[in-house]
Amino acid sequence: MKLIFTSALVALATLISCAAQKQKEKKNISKDMTTNTNGTNTATDTATFGTGCFWCTEAIFQQLEGVEKVTSGYGGGHVANPSYKEVCTGTTGHAECIQVVYDPKKITYDELLEVFWQTHDPTTLNRQGNDVGTQYRSVIFYHNNEQKEKAEKYKAELDKSGAFNNPIVTEVTAFTNFYPAENYHQDYYEQNGDQPYCSLVIRPKVEKFQKVFKSKLKH
Repeated sequence: MKLIFTSALVALATLISCAAQKQKEKKNISKDMTTNTNGTNTATDTATFGTGCFWCTEAIFQQLEGVEKVTSGYGGGHVANPSYKEVCTGTTGHAECIQVVYDPKKITYDELLEVFWQTHDPTTLNRQGNDVGTQYRSVIFYHNNEQKEKAEKYKAELDKSGAFNNPIVTEVTAFTNFYPAENYHQDYYEQNGDQPYCSLVIRPKVEKFQKVFKSKLKH
């Protein structure tokens, strides 16, 4: 399960960052300030993950069979209803993350964790590629004790197995809050596939993910 990045992809990733692309967005879109507490009901469950730029994370998890909704947003910080600009300062405590509503009869939390570990680098502290800052940290916000136990178990086992060349720095912490990001951040890859960050960074990740998790994709 070693993470192998080709030199070509690494070179491309250094040319453009998620933050730089977002700064180019000129849309003046109103923000949904609704706060989700846990999003669970009798039919679905909720998972919250941060793997760096939420555009990338959203584009991957949206394709999984059993995932009903993916929302990009900000979580784990101390500022209520933060804007993207505020989160970018690195002073809000929030991470860019996604909230996943899924059908546990179709996809398990274990399977979501498998995708989480394999689709980003959990060994780089507060950084994914050219995106640097606490808002890009690798993090699992668990919603209950079962999620906590599974996240910590897999993290320990992966570290022990040497699956990665360096120690895992992923934060495993209790879910406290989640604020949906501005509307233009939602479904970003689907709506803006030709944008530089999408074509140079997100698309290669998505294509690699599709090959590895082919059997788990929506039909």
